[in-house]
Amino acid sequence: MTKPSHEARRILLIEDDSALQLALSDRLAGEGYEVECIGDGVEGEKRASEAAHDLILLDVMLPGKNGFEIARELRIRGMNTPILMLTARGEVTDKVVGLQLGADDYLTKPFEFMELLARIRALLRRSERAVARRQVDTFEFGSVSVNLPNAEVTRDGESIHLSAREFQLLCHFVENPGVVLSRDELLDAVWGYNAMPTTRTVDVHVARLRQKLEANPSRPRHIRTVIGLGYKFVA
Repeated sequence: MTKPSHEARRILLIEDDSALQLALSDRLAGEGYEVECIGDGVEGEKRASEAAHDLILLDVMLPGKNGFEIARELRIRGMNTPILMLTARGEVTDKVVGLQLGADDYLTKPFEFMELLARIRALLRRSERAVARRQVDTFEFGSVSVNLPNAEVTRDGESIHLSAREFQLLCHFVENPGVVLSRDELLDAVWGYNAMPTTRTVDVHVARLRQKLEANPSRPRHIRTVIGLGYKFVA
């Protein structure tokens, strides 16, 4: 079977379980990824900071420094490399903490390798779209101007405050004009994990965007509902 092309994809695996480290590095290498393994939290954070990687697989329970601390420090420094956290913990609160501190996705041990592989591919696709988006300075629709590199939004020349998740949702709409996006697709693309109790979360964030960006939120021109299917952005 032909493997997908991942020649340029470098993964940093920060995991102290040597058996799991070996198994994952071997299987990921077999998929065409270049994998670097670190078994200590302090050394892992140092390596993540000094070398370029396309994705970080980060265990939570590590000697020296835990994964939560590492994720927080990397994001404080402005690093936007995708982080997929691996842990034996399964509580929702732990997932929420990890995501709030900067992780992009969360996988609880034990897991199937194919699920890990699917999540890695999804995060890399999102990262590629984000890089492409940052190469465009501004996007305008109606009276709204979106400065993508600086994460700034104005309407009629006045600054509009969006939460990080609202801005990510807006960017995904902007990247996919005219495309009908289901709530599940939006959850996967913007939130990147399946811990949400219902897709109502998407509806709430869409409503907030409409309130802030639409001239008439009850009759939106740009972020439209497609009944029974999801939402569509019309510039």
